[in-house]
Amino acid sequence: MRRGIAATALVASLALAATACGGGSEDKAATGGPVTITWWDTSDATNEAPTYKKLIEKFEAANKDIKVKYQNVPFAEAEQKYKTAAQAGNAPDVLRADVGWTAGLAENQYLAPLDGTPAVKEIDSFNQGLVEGAKVNGKLYGVPQVTDALALLYNKEVFAKAGVQPPKTWAELSAAAKTIKQKTGVEGIYLNPDSYFALPFLYGEGGMMVDTDKKKITVNDAAGQKAIQTVVDMIKSGVAVKPDFTDGYNNMQAAFKDGKVAMVINGPWSTADDLTGKAFKKKENLGVAPVPAGTSGKAGTPTGGHNLVVYNGADAPHKAAAQKFVAFMTSAASQEFAATETGVLPTRDDAYTVKVVADPIRASFKNVLADSTARPAVAGVSDMFSEWTKQYVETLKGSTTVEKGLDTTAQKWKTNINSLKEYSVD
Repeated sequence: MRRGIAATALVASLALAATACGGGSEDKAATGGPVTITWWDTSDATNEAPTYKKLIEKFEAANKDIKVKYQNVPFAEAEQKYKTAAQAGNAPDVLRADVGWTAGLAENQYLAPLDGTPAVKEIDSFNQGLVEGAKVNGKLYGVPQVTDALALLYNKEVFAKAGVQPPKTWAELSAAAKTIKQKTGVEGIYLNPDSYFALPFLYGEGGMMVDTDKKKITVNDAAGQKAIQTVVDMIKSGVAVKPDFTDGYNNMQAAFKDGKVAMVINGPWSTADDLTGKAFKKKENLGVAPVPAGTSGKAGTPTGGHNLVVYNGADAPHKAAAQKFVAFMTSAASQEFAATETGVLPTRDDAYTVKVVADPIRASFKNVLADSTARPAVAGVSDMFSEWTKQYVETLKGSTTVEKGLDTTAQKWKTNINSLKEYSVD
């Protein structure tokens, strides 16, 4: 989910940028007519996009002077396509950007700062940790639209048959997985071999990817080695299913939905899909608990999500219209609507209404968010995960050691990630 597009696709992305962005023949701003802005939405085209299209209709009905040209852009392609479009001077007026993209896009001056604009007139109502994560060098470049965190998702019926409770530590999870296998025949847990899903283990050992204060790469320190060794040991011992290394996420989902594994680590975006599986025909069978704690005693879940950002290269009328649109899409009413329609988690405290938290899955994830950790706000974090995943997969395969895999990751980051070239590494 953090892969960029191949170089051979750049021509296609340029064509998309040229035809999809704000302005053009439909835009009558120069003659006093409606301003047409373009929004690249990176949400799930099936489960989320229809809801955002409904919100656009509401926005246009309330703002006759603004038209919104909607495009759903595949998440895996969007960051590179946006960079290509921005370099050509034709980026969309608004982008739904992963929180990990914001720093890099802002440092390349592709994003307009939003401090003091209509887009952030209600910013005090937002979770301030998410707001801080959208800042670069003290300036706000995005408005948090949705958030997420990884949690332990589990099959309540299988747990009941095995007589186990949601584990609070990785040691307890290993014991529970063995009991589940012995008493029910169901595998304990399937772990996604994408490095983003290694963060609960890293944070649970008190580790970090990088120390931005000390300008140091830390993923390969003692905490990092302990974290990844825990994953390796779980797979070697059979506590965790040996993952598929070509399509790990989808295979994990299929096994969980079919009732073949009792536990997975995943986020709120997955729950709509989970509930389509035969194991969860009864919605109440899907359990949500905090990820287990590591030896540090901390249950470390990463905070993710998406910000709405505004293109810095747009002219004044388009920026103003885009800011107004961002304010509407991130309002309490819009966030409540999106949450109840799709299950996404609001970024505003006042959007967790009685209607929103009445759903036990959303209520459980809200509790998980209370003890979450933001990803490092450095440019190139998506590329960091891409490089780490290569080494993580080789480690889980047994093709390299934990120490060497992490050391290689750290060196690749320092060499290939511009924002980390001045960082030290052990």
